[in-house]
Amino acid sequence: MKIRNWMNRRKIDVSGKIRKMLKCIFSGEQLRVDDIIASSESLATRDYSASGFSSRAGEADTKVDTSNIEEAESSLRESGFLNYEEARALLGRLEYQKGNVEAALHVFEGIDIAAVAPKMKISMARKSEIPRRHSQSDAAPPMSMHAVSLLFEAIFLKAKSLQTLGRFQEAAQSCKIILDTVESALPEGLPENFAADCKLQETLSKAVELLPELCKHAWAHQEAILSYRRALLYHWNLDVETKSKIEKEFAICLLYSGSDASPPILRFQMEGSFVPRNNIEEASLLLLILLRKFALGKISWDPSILDHLSFALSVTGELKTLAHQVEELPAGIMDRKEQCSTLALCYYGDGESIVALNLLRNVLNDRENHNCIFELLLASKICGENPDCLEEGIGCAQKVISKFNGRCEQILSVANFLLGISLSAQSREISSDSQRISRQSEALEALEAAKRTSRVVDTNILFHLSLENAEQRKLDVALYYAKQLLKYEAGSSVKGWILLARILSAQKRYVDAVNIINVALDETGEWDRGELLRTKAKLQIAQGQLKNAIKTYTYLLAVLQVQSKSFRVQKKPSKSRIHFNRSLEMETWHDLSVVYTSLSQWRDAEVCLLKSEAINPHSASRWHSTGILYKARGLPKEALRSFEKALDVDPNHVPSLISMAIVIRELNDQSLPVVRSFLTDALRLDRTSPFAWYNLGLLYKAEGGTSAQEAADCFEAAALLQESIPVEPFR
Repeated sequence: MKIRNWMNRRKIDVSGKIRKMLKCIFSGEQLRVDDIIASSESLATRDYSASGFSSRAGEADTKVDTSNIEEAESSLRESGFLNYEEARALLGRLEYQKGNVEAALHVFEGIDIAAVAPKMKISMARKSEIPRRHSQSDAAPPMSMHAVSLLFEAIFLKAKSLQTLGRFQEAAQSCKIILDTVESALPEGLPENFAADCKLQETLSKAVELLPELCKHAWAHQEAILSYRRALLYHWNLDVETKSKIEKEFAICLLYSGSDASPPILRFQMEGSFVPRNNIEEASLLLLILLRKFALGKISWDPSILDHLSFALSVTGELKTLAHQVEELPAGIMDRKEQCSTLALCYYGDGESIVALNLLRNVLNDRENHNCIFELLLASKICGENPDCLEEGIGCAQKVISKFNGRCEQILSVANFLLGISLSAQSREISSDSQRISRQSEALEALEAAKRTSRVVDTNILFHLSLENAEQRKLDVALYYAKQLLKYEAGSSVKGWILLARILSAQKRYVDAVNIINVALDETGEWDRGELLRTKAKLQIAQGQLKNAIKTYTYLLAVLQVQSKSFRVQKKPSKSRIHFNRSLEMETWHDLSVVYTSLSQWRDAEVCLLKSEAINPHSASRWHSTGILYKARGLPKEALRSFEKALDVDPNHVPSLISMAIVIRELNDQSLPVVRSFLTDALRLDRTSPFAWYNLGLLYKAEGGTSAQEAADCFEAAALLQESIPVEPFR
């Protein structure tokens, strides 16, 4: 009972001392030496008053935050006294809470962090040790955990004060002191329930969360990335919400900061674990972790997570992965219509257009879905690229036009643009000349309507207007739109340069076309020069510069080889990019084989074909090039077998159809009906081929009699088309 009475009197005495001390701090008075050891509080008060930040006696707010008193009481109970740094920490906190940021900062700067940091480390290290029986010889920790917590809070509030004043770099340094001190004292991380009886954990969590934000405001993005990794890799005892927030902010920083982050340090990775190679992969991994947490019920749903993940996976071409994530979302998270539309975009981007179209059909056939403009436009776009669904695509576009006629010009522009593309594609499938001409006229009208109703200059509309006019041999109009395209794109699109060069080549302005390609090569990045170099080689062939063409093709193959090696080392390219590069390399070998064949360099031509076979042994164009080689060497039967194999791979390969007809006519004059069928098939697929018209004219001429007029018409068509044939097909 006596001990209990003594403890109660001691508690009252301590509380009285604290209240008296805080009252003295605010009033400017000093404590007696008998009340507080070494009069350290009077030093803090005297320094603060002399600085000019504090109010005069009687003007200060006499209301004292009871949490400060309780904090001081805890320190006094554990250590028996309140030292100079702790007094400044309390005083600074009071000033910060009152909004006197500069005054608080001045008080915090008086704390000698370098002097107290070793004591704080020792105290934390001893606190984390496994509990054991202590002997009387064991030294007590130099500081209580309440004192450590108080000083950490002072450092944190100093960082917040510096942040408020816009001194972000200094604020980040203050935050780093907290984290460095903890990591140095506890290398293995914070134990569970460490210092749960004080505010230490709360202060550490806030400091961990604040440091990356300060680095970003200081434009130190690399430091911010390192700070985020530090927050996630070290065991800070963060709660799930705080850690998830840091993971999301880190992913956003990686995606949009514009700074390339180096890969994480391997010592933090377990053996066999996935190590991100770039920003996008690391951000995707973080966002997938957040989705997993949501699926497990650890965090609430945040739609922005899926938005950021959609961007990250779209950039890397992992749209199938995104589709799987959308499909695995619990029911009710996304509206069914929105989910189907998102999945349709994913599958369409991944090349599975039929799957995407079926998803859109499900939405459009649901009577409960009334506003389906986006779905109609996407369905029209997909159908316009599929010869079997062109009529459906035209219908979807016309539905949008009928709904928005005179209402929203921008939607009308998009609908007319897609309608023009579908009509143009349909015209190429029609065998009747009158119907084909009608569809071509309608396609041009739709594209021109799209251009008129667009609020801004749409370069896609300009490109297709130029392309459609070029295919209809309206070369002057096509040239005008191609120049407009380059003007508005500022030369940023490779396809615009190539289209302009092809139009110039159709006008037999080869020198101008080569100059355009050379300018494009100067304006284009190294990895985007492939198509430009191939077009340049075709232009050189058209001018009879075969040796120069060989050099250009050789350089193109070298670029593709270096690019392939670079992709294997640096980053994973998209599937479409891999397919495009392999196709370009294969066609380049075929072109080079034809050049060597024209120079009678049979061995070199064979080597080129072997290189092509290694890429794709089942290629119609490779078998066609092989047939040309055999025909040039005087082996028509072997050439015929090669052309047959080409048609087995692709029955609609127009060059093989024409070559097949030529070889059959040379081998057997009695097979004229067979020859006619091959040539008419070729013209059905490509009405603008002068070689098909010329050989059909030779066929009619050989028949004689009433076929003479038909032969003359075919020769006339061949001559007109030859005058405007480009070095490469426009489309």
